[in-house]
Amino acid sequence: MKSFDPHDRLLAIGLSALAGYVDAVGFLATGGFFVSFMSGNSTRLGVGIAEMSGNAAVAAMLIGSFLIGVIAGSLVGRWGKYHHRAVVPVLLAALLAGAAALGDFHQLWPAAILMAAAMGVENIFFAEGTDVRIGLTYMTGRLVKIGQLLAAAIAGEDRWGWIPHLLLWSGLLGGGAAGAIAFIAIGSDALWVAAAAALAVAVVARRPAEVATIAE
Repeated sequence: MKSFDPHDRLLAIGLSALAGYVDAVGFLATGGFFVSFMSGNSTRLGVGIAEMSGNAAVAAMLIGSFLIGVIAGSLVGRWGKYHHRAVVPVLLAALLAGAAALGDFHQLWPAAILMAAAMGVENIFFAEGTDVRIGLTYMTGRLVKIGQLLAAAIAGEDRWGWIPHLLLWSGLLGGGAAGAIAFIAIGSDALWVAAAAALAVAVVARRPAEVATIAE
């Protein structure tokens, strides 16, 4: 986060909030499975295997869908090249809209598959080649970073370096709360809000590139 300019930091926080929102909707819709937090699903997969439970197949399905989303997002991003940051959110929005439409027909598990794929796509937003500059749907590493930087602040080094990481984590937390409230209030229609937010990201993400083109 330290190397990000203010525009990219806001985008990262917004996308983290979107991930939290979608994950909360998915968690409630599926009765306790994740559509963005694949570490949690990996644990559920291991437990399901040990218990010889059908939960293992569900967790494996969501993990596979997430991986397919990463692959698809990477390929689309490569195809989009300089328009990578505009193209990836459009694919994200399309998948979330598809999930919302399936939810309208009470097809919650197919919707969850598309949600997981969408979250895989989202993680490619800040990718450069095969390197992802920042993960947007998982925060364990970010909490470690907050702890490290708080320790550095206590030791008299960078006093405020932990704040951008805290804001990113807070985005996921706030998005999760908003997603839970939305799902309780309007059910799977909450995903239409997520799809609209992804389209907004596509618009906002294009602006710096357009400004640079005009300046040239």
